[in-house]
Amino acid sequence: MEYEYSGDAADGLFDSYDRDGDEFPTRDCPDFPRRRYQCEEIDLLKQLFFPRCWNAGSLVDDKDALSDRLDELGQLFYRGLCPYVNYPSQMITETIDALPEIRERLKKDIEAAYKGDPAAKSYVEIVRAYPGFHAIMVQRVAHELYTRGGEIYARELTETAKTESGIDIHPGAEIGDHFFIDHGTGVVIGETTTIGEWVRIYQDVTLGALHFEQEEDDEHALKKGYKRHPDIGSNVVIGAGSKILGAISIGDHVSIGANSWVTEDIDDHTKVYVSEHPKQERKHIESPQDTD
Repeated sequence: MEYEYSGDAADGLFDSYDRDGDEFPTRDCPDFPRRRYQCEEIDLLKQLFFPRCWNAGSLVDDKDALSDRLDELGQLFYRGLCPYVNYPSQMITETIDALPEIRERLKKDIEAAYKGDPAAKSYVEIVRAYPGFHAIMVQRVAHELYTRGGEIYARELTETAKTESGIDIHPGAEIGDHFFIDHGTGVVIGETTTIGEWVRIYQDVTLGALHFEQEEDDEHALKKGYKRHPDIGSNVVIGAGSKILGAISIGDHVSIGANSWVTEDIDDHTKVYVSEHPKQERKHIESPQDTD
């Protein structure tokens, strides 16, 4: 069976392209270097969300070509979902319908990355080179599939994104606008995590579980489907190496310093940091010249 998309996402994306400001390419230019990806869906999503950044500028001017690409994406979704979901057409249509709104949210994520990283030179750099943006782009689409019953295929997409970005965001996580992961290597965000707006996370951060519950009738099986990850408020910064564990609540306007271990709730307007760092010892290493 072939899937054919019949919604109005092409109109929504077309209008969204038209609202782009000077931060994004708004004219034809020489092609960027080609990048090869393992997952056709992700490659196509990049072109649909930011056509001129991924050598698909014709989509901005040709709505028929855009509609054809949406059909192609729908067919890829159909092929990916069919092993797990019976009759996935409605799920696919609803997910593609959400693409214009997702694109607008991704533009906010780009804004957060640009404002939150002194090294960022342009929006285009973030679109093409930032692993954190790649991870959240895939997760926002995968989350739409996840919430509609395509959990396993959604997980395939985020796992594929992880192989490129080094960032593991479960598709079940609920993430607000203006989200930015800087550097990103080793970041893990668990399934039942919620994150507010304007949250910035650095490398090697874990938003994970602290303890696991067992199924009552099987001592070898862990319980599923319960809240076990933290809720992060808005305007929060989490420093590199920090571990935020358990079904705890982190308030708004919180700053968590690097390498913090947090297993209890944190109130609004709080700064958390390691107050006593281990003492560093230094010892001279003798060289052959010292013993002559």
